[in-house]
This record gives sequence, structure tokens and C-alpha cells, in this order.
Amino acid sequence: MTESTSVEPTFESLGVPESISRVLSGRGITAPFPIQATTLPDTLAGRDVLGRGKTGSGKTLAFSIPLVAGLAGGPRRPSRPTGLVLAPTRELATQITAVIEPLAAAVGMTVTTIFGGVSQSRQVSALRAGVDIVVACPGRLEDLMKQRLVSLDDVKITVLDEADHMADLGFLPGVTRILSATPAGGQRLLFSATLDNGVDKLVNRFLRNPVTHSVDEIDAPPVAMTHHVFHVAGAQEKTQLVHRLASGTGRRILFMRTKHQARKLAKQLTEAGVPSVDLHGNLSQPARDRNLAAFSSGDARVLVATDIAARGVHVDDVELVVHVDPPVEHKAYLHRSGRTARAGSAGDVVTVVLPEQRRDTQQLLRKAGISAQPQQVRADSASVLELVGEIAPFREPPPRQAQPAPARSGAPRGGGANRGGNGSHRGGAASNGSSGRPAGSGGNARRGGPRRRPRSGTGRAPTGA
Repeated sequence: MTESTSVEPTFESLGVPESISRVLSGRGITAPFPIQATTLPDTLAGRDVLGRGKTGSGKTLAFSIPLVAGLAGGPRRPSRPTGLVLAPTRELATQITAVIEPLAAAVGMTVTTIFGGVSQSRQVSALRAGVDIVVACPGRLEDLMKQRLVSLDDVKITVLDEADHMADLGFLPGVTRILSATPAGGQRLLFSATLDNGVDKLVNRFLRNPVTHSVDEIDAPPVAMTHHVFHVAGAQEKTQLVHRLASGTGRRILFMRTKHQARKLAKQLTEAGVPSVDLHGNLSQPARDRNLAAFSSGDARVLVATDIAARGVHVDDVELVVHVDPPVEHKAYLHRSGRTARAGSAGDVVTVVLPEQRRDTQQLLRKAGISAQPQQVRADSASVLELVGEIAPFREPPPRQAQPAPARSGAPRGGGANRGGNGSHRGGAASNGSSGRPAGSGGNARRGGPRRRPRSGTGRAPTGA
């Protein structure tokens, strides 16, 4: 009696070109994840595909591979890409580009990213130089289309990633206009966790006889994810617990409800010797990129974020997610939590609950399908210490920006002093607040002004120093 054995698929057996599978192998990706194994035969064959899978399932490679393979060897024309990927956030667009670029380079193709919040000149220059694949957020792409700086007439393959999140953000009208500008005969791939809020209308209108592939239950928590509910007695105990949870050696993401609190906590942790960065809507794009790069490289172990990061940050090996502030609804809980236990790795999720939040949090977890026994804890509780594991060495915080010497009363108002040492959050601009006035001026900036000496700024800090 012979025993039957199932053969695990390889990228080559699924039809992935050797030039692309070689790049994957070089990056340590030797076997496809389930969503890749199920979708690649159809996507590589040129069929429209609707992929449904929870966050962290490996869908970025699932559409990047057929996108590059299907466009390889085609003509390149200025401002007329042949491949288009739409993403809901700048962070996600940037990370999708980072996945596609090495695959595209292997076959001599180019990729560029288009999103708002930065000058469009560099993006326009890249388009005019000729680009094969554009990864874009809908708003900026529509702007460039209206200015006739990009044409979608040559697009052969279009991908919509996290279409449900685009619906949540109100992007579907723009997405509809963009898809209408692409050739009707092109291949279209749509990936989404759910089909609500109008995503189903996109599928019905733009996908031709799509093959549907679902991997795992939609919005189900990954099996490798362990959930903990930590009840605390009050605000002081919560602060101590959060600092302890942040103190381990691995990467961790702490979620807050407001931008101000995220910035404040990141600063407090850094000053306590736990290098941390913040991510929220008030940051400029260069600051977002800088902070994400620090977190991805390990220079910062902790990312303190608002929900902007719940669907837009894909960093491997995040071992712990902490809901410092429990989210309002269960989908946000699942998407925040999905930053850990990605692509088969294990991870832990902690929800910190104040007494007045217990009832709402219990309902939230029930809707999310999470079963976790609440524990009353303090920062030094055994369950907390076991979860945190080894404490990372103290890292000396960077020195505060040096304050310029106090100017005489005749100096210009706000002569370069940054309010509260937070100049880095204000782009280094000088503060015009009361703390920026020279000592002894009595708050009257005009005092002594007419007696200013004609020396050209000697002895005074330049504006914005």
C-alpha cells in the first residue's frame, strides 16, 4: 500500500518566469503563500481576479508578480504607463513600490510612485522620462490626469489594492473615474478584505468574468496571533504598563486615537531610553518616510501611531501590537492587530482597558470574534513581564536642540528660539510665541526696536535657526 503525498507548489510550477522567481529566491522567498498559490495560475493567464484575504496574507506579491510578468518586454512611452496600481494611502503605495521594484528591475522595467502631500514636479519628471508601472493614490493621479500630465490609454493591467479601505476613505468616485479612463479590454485585479461600501459595484462594473479566490475567513484574526486584554486601575497604572510593554527588544506598534497623544507618547518613550517614532496625519511626507524608515531599519523599536497606520504600514517581524486606546469599531481593531502575525509569523496583541472602557471594549471584542480572558494587571505583573520578555538596553536620547543665547531687548521678536524644544515638529521654524521673546522684554516686542544697531544680524540667531 503506497502512501500518497501532496506536493507543495513552487513559483516555477505556478508559471512564474525564472527571472522573477530568481529575485524572490534571492530575497528569501522560496515558497508561495496560500493567496499567491491560488491566484497566480489565473492572474498569470491574464484573467480578471477578485482576491479576498485578510491583511498580512501576502497579497502584494500575489499581484506584483503577474503585473511585472504580464508587462515585461513591452514598449515604454513618456507619460503613458502600461501598469497601474491604486492604493488608499501614501504609506501603502510606497511599500507596494518597494515590493515591485526589484521584480521590475530584473526584466528592465521602471516603477514610480504618485501621491499627494509632496511637490508633483519630481513625479511629473519621472512620468515624462518614461515609466512602465505607476503605483498611485487616487487623488494625486486624478490631478495629473486633469492637467494632461499622464494618460491611462496604454494601461494593460490595473490593480486595486485594499479596495474596501479606499471605500472607507471616500475614494470610490475617483477610483471609478480612473478605471473608466483605462482601456476596457485590460486585465483588472482587485484585492479586498470585504466587498461592502460599494466595492461590489466596482467588481460588477469593471471586472470581466472574474475568478474569485478567498483565503481564510474575511476579517478573521490570524491563528498565529495571541490576544491579551489588560485591565488597569487608572491612568497612572496605564502609563506605567504602556512604558513596560514598549521596553522589549523587538519591534512593536502602539496605537493611539489622537495625533497629539501619539506624538507625546513617542517623545516620552524616547526620553525614557526607548527609541520611538510617531506616525500620524500631521506629519509631512518626508517626516513620515523618515520615521517609517527608522522603524523598518530597527533604529527605532517602537512606532506610536494613529489609525493612519492600521492599514498602511507593512513591516515584517512586528512582535507586539498594543491598543493603548481601544478603537471605536471592530474592523479597526482587526486591521490594527494585523500589523503583527504577518505572513505566517506569530505575534501578540494587547488591549489596555481603563475601568470606564470595559463595557465598550467587551462589545468591541465580541464583534471582532476575539475570545480573551481579561486580566487585572500592573506593570510588574507576571503576565506582563512574560509577554515583554528581555528588556532592551537603555539608549541615550538624542540631545535637545541647543537654544540660542538670549538676545538683547532690541532683538526681533522670537529671535529663533523654538518653543519647548519642539522645533523638529515645526520644521525648524522660529516660534513667535511668548517663550521666544527675549528675557526682560516685558512681552513688548517693539521695545528698543528703533535703537537697533545697523550690524547685519551679528550676535543674533537667524530666523528658523
